[in-house]
Amino acid sequence: MLTLDQLNAATADECVALLDGIYEHSPWIARAAAAHRPFASLEHLKLVLAQVVREGGHDAQLALIRVHPELAGKAMVSQTLTAESRNEQGKAGLTDCTPEEFERIQALNAAYNARFGFPFILAVRGPRGLGLGKTEIIATLARRLDNHPDFERAECLRNIHRIAEIRLNDKLGHSPEQGNLVWDWAERLAAHSDPGFAERGELTVTYLTDAHRAVAHALQAWMTECGFDEVIQDAVGNVVGVYHGQDLSAPRLLTGSHFDTVRNGGKYDGRLGILVPMACVQALHRAGRRLPFGIEVVGFSEEEGQRYKAVFLGSGALTGQFDAAWLDQQDADGISMRQAMAHAGLNVADIATLRREPARYLGFVEVHIEQGPVLNALDMPLGIVTSINGSVRYLGEVVGMASHAGTTPMDQRRDAATAVAELALFAENRASSVPNVVATMGMLQVPNGSMNVVPGRCTFSLDVRATTDAVRDACAADIRAELAAICARRGLHYTLEETMRAAAAPSAPAWQQRWESAVQALGLPLFHLPSGAGHDAMKLHEIMPQAMLFVRGLNAGISHNPLESITSDDADLCVRAFANLLDQLAMEQP
Repeated sequence: MLTLDQLNAATADECVALLDGIYEHSPWIARAAAAHRPFASLEHLKLVLAQVVREGGHDAQLALIRVHPELAGKAMVSQTLTAESRNEQGKAGLTDCTPEEFERIQALNAAYNARFGFPFILAVRGPRGLGLGKTEIIATLARRLDNHPDFERAECLRNIHRIAEIRLNDKLGHSPEQGNLVWDWAERLAAHSDPGFAERGELTVTYLTDAHRAVAHALQAWMTECGFDEVIQDAVGNVVGVYHGQDLSAPRLLTGSHFDTVRNGGKYDGRLGILVPMACVQALHRAGRRLPFGIEVVGFSEEEGQRYKAVFLGSGALTGQFDAAWLDQQDADGISMRQAMAHAGLNVADIATLRREPARYLGFVEVHIEQGPVLNALDMPLGIVTSINGSVRYLGEVVGMASHAGTTPMDQRRDAATAVAELALFAENRASSVPNVVATMGMLQVPNGSMNVVPGRCTFSLDVRATTDAVRDACAADIRAELAAICARRGLHYTLEETMRAAAAPSAPAWQQRWESAVQALGLPLFHLPSGAGHDAMKLHEIMPQAMLFVRGLNAGISHNPLESITSDDADLCVRAFANLLDQLAMEQP
């Protein structure tokens, strides 16, 4: 097997020869990467190779894509594939297509080439490295036909880097065992889904449904198998596992995330933050090792607010913020939260006892999929979260006058919809003018609208987020002022109701530094970014220091979507980074 020491000690020409076949017919990548030696780790080598391609420019990138063979294409038929490509296409079953499958792939390949001018590239060994099925490959090819050419070129490059990563693993004899464990756990949890979604193959797990309880049961069983000393389900349905330290009275490290999902969501949002520390505890237990502190892993039962209006129910209970009024909320079927909890065997009288005493904890850390495109676009596997954005949400309505579309002159209209459209553009421009601010009007509706009627009413939502509350509030104030000005100029009136406000949660400096050291120990450079999404960490932030680690997602980082995905290699990096953080923390304890 090839080693990093061999690569670092080799001449430039020898290095190129040793990395032959990692990137299809493109030795220039290895040659440029050789100048960046010594490679601190396999992860560092992978990142350097990806950076060389990024810095190579458009023409070199396009040439790299074009030297790749089509899937189940002419090179496969003529048996002129490289050994690496032949192995990969074989593992995906593409060398054994039925006539119908082969015809379908050929037709899609032709359409793809006609649209983009380069071959379709897919890492057919997949995120786990075992090989995708032909059905999934065909569906992915059909789906990506709709992408913008620039986006699709980037997606091809991302898949080329994944192909290279798997080939490097093979060449260096590396297997991401702990990442495979986490990835497999996530797949097994995804077998549980609510009725109406499970039948369509969609993942939906909402608070205290049968699927939700099945996930909780699985987590409890796995925590026990991993070696946790205490495993319980608490009064709001959180799954709590405790791995004792050397001294039972010492403060604990608190970690975890949520296991409920949005409707038709992904497999990793939340759940990754439970499974990663579970893998670390399993390794500690197998090694017979106890740390100077305990580890408490919480699978929060609810964060998404899908079945009931309550949000952060699981983590809110730990901060003493569970609102008893939530118990009377009803779901779409008229089942109250109180009834659902009783059916699940939970005792609402015990909820008040769940509040954690901050002095008993060192802090809270959370590992989470990024849920965005930033890390993926930069080929960065891990990112350090600087702050969880503060957010404020509104529901509004603009009222004008409905009138005949054909007979009302343009200068005499009181059009509510165009006023809201004008506001949406202002919000976009205002948020874009300041770093790390976002403003979204995700709902715009004309109630009872008609094609031949000037809209007399338009309802809308507004969501403003920023890394600090002051910056967020300044943006929201400007948007509110613009709404008033637009309506005054157009002769309209409006209502605007604030429906939610959440404070920003900046990472505690000491805990952010621990994540930084944990990532650097992997041989990776540091990349910092804010979180635009809300997380359980922002609730724990109210009573103890917190910091988060992000991992990139596949498919341009999409989340809250069935396409949400990560590789087992990146999951492995999460586990190793978390283990590094534990080691640092152990060294700091008196």
